[in-house]
This record gives sequence, structure tokens and C-alpha cells, in this order.
Amino acid sequence: MPTLSWPLVAPWLMLAASNLFMTTAWYGHLKFRQAPLALVIFVSWLIAAFEYMLAVPANRIGSTVYSPAQLKTIQELITLIVFAGFSYFYLGQPVKPMAILGFVLIFAGAGLVFIQK
Repeated sequence: MPTLSWPLVAPWLMLAASNLFMTTAWYGHLKFRQAPLALVIFVSWLIAAFEYMLAVPANRIGSTVYSPAQLKTIQELITLIVFAGFSYFYLGQPVKPMAILGFVLIFAGAGLVFIQK
């Protein structure tokens, strides 16, 4: 069993946190449809700055143990999980069964990226 070193674990933790910021930036404004679009864009950019402060170092640290394709796959898998939780808890819109099935198929395909030769 491999040891859980910082470069192995950090990308998962940091990308999860960065995804919370980015999902909020992209979808949080949907609860405030009356807000002017220019304000929504400005606030979203401010929120997204924190996403970059986590995602860039996560990829730099993770690149010592993961390939770029694996790092991108980690980010996409985390995005689906964070989005599902955000949609349910913040937007009050549960992810529908067919979307969940689609997510499961994406997870299965993503597993191929981590198979070592």
C-alpha cells in the first residue's frame, strides 16, 4: 500500500477547495437573478481568484506524482462531486437520476486514466 505523501494527497484537497470557489463563482449567482449582470461578473471574478490560488499550486505539487492527464481527471471528478452537492444544498435542485448515471459513467471512464502500465 503506497504511503500518502503530500504530493499524492495535496492535489485532491486543494482541487476540492478550489472547486468550491469556482462552482460558487459560476453558479452561485443563480440565486440572485435580479442582480445586474456586470456586478455578477465582477463578484464571480473575485471569487474565481481564490480558485486559481488553490488550483495552480495543486497542479504544481501534484505534477511530481501525477501526469497532467491524471491531474485534469482528478479536477473533473471533483467538479462533478462538488457540483452535485452545491446544486442540492445551495441551489435546492437535486441532481436527477439520469445525470447521476452519466456521472457514474464518467467516473468509470476516468478510472482508465489511472491504470498504470
